[in-house]
Amino acid sequence: MNQIIDHPSPNFGPRRRALVDMLVLHYTFIDGPASLARLCDPAAEVSAHYLIEEDGRIFTLVPEDMRAWHAGKSCWGGDPDVNSRSIGIELVNSGDSPFAEAQICALIDLAGAILSRHPIPAANVVGHSDVAPGRKADPGALFPWARLAAAGIGIWPFPDPADQPADQVLAAWGYDLTDAEAARSAFRLHFRPPSV
Repeated sequence: MNQIIDHPSPNFGPRRRALVDMLVLHYTFIDGPASLARLCDPAAEVSAHYLIEEDGRIFTLVPEDMRAWHAGKSCWGGDPDVNSRSIGIELVNSGDSPFAEAQICALIDLAGAILSRHPIPAANVVGHSDVAPGRKADPGALFPWARLAAAGIGIWPFPDPADQPADQVLAAWGYDLTDAEAARSAFRLHFRPPSV
């Protein structure tokens, strides 16, 4: 069982909609103590519902019924208020190294519990890069999306690496096509990451 630590952040507000139907995954870019400090600093105006350390410890920062400030300027399915409809999980990782085994095991357990509490479709388990294409790259090319999908979290839909849906399918899925090339790049980062 993973250690769960209550560490409230002051950076949250009321949800602008009742239904939570998204799970957005991030990496922190910085180490655990600095990440925790930033996510709880009122001046930073950023937060997430959870932070998972490399050793698998889970910090609860914002209650799930509240709106954490993790997605910033983002859009999914035509909705520009991703924060109001999502739960955000930050993973301590620099973005250029593999995620720790204990951390991914903790994520699978936590995400499974979240999915049991909220009607989040598999296609709405996304990365920050999916909801903010061109602006964000996390959780990055080293994130194990296929492993999460095998555990029943998210989707890994395309058996052929050459497959990429048409823009209309990407838009129907939820991608914002304001910058179509950025949306296609975000899709490739999620489903066809470059070999690292």
